[in-house]
Amino acid sequence: MKALALFLLAFLTVSIASAQPVVVIVRHAEKAANGGKDPDLSSAGRARADELARILRDSGITAIFTSEFKRTQETAAPTATSAGVAPTVVAAKDTDALVAKLHQLNGNALVVGHGDTIPNIIKALGINSQINIPDADYTELLIITLGDKSQLFRLHYPS
Repeated sequence: MKALALFLLAFLTVSIASAQPVVVIVRHAEKAANGGKDPDLSSAGRARADELARILRDSGITAIFTSEFKRTQETAAPTATSAGVAPTVVAAKDTDALVAKLHQLNGNALVVGHGDTIPNIIKALGINSQINIPDADYTELLIITLGDKSQLFRLHYPS
């Protein structure tokens, strides 16, 4: 757990030194079984959201983007509080608007998306790697360094 946080911090520090914005993309945390089309996070999801905030605590996050759904907003909330950043809501299916905002960054960002939207976001940011996030997988930490040639670094939350 500490090794992941240290590695992520080192990665972000190198990016900051090179003036290239870093975008951390995660799928929303575990959602409650009930709640219809817009459920809250489960207790496991709330714990994962808290862990995300801990991991990103020293990462220089200056912007946070979520979708209109509660589960993305609840996942981002602890990081937003820790970083003192108000999240920006962008419609889940409006990849073009989100990517336009990401290309205007003057710092690092957190994007909390969905298993079916993250592959499109990654592709729109210039990454050609195939990303497939199974329905039961909430562990992905996708880190992209923006620039002339965007680069992807893929991590997973500790189990």
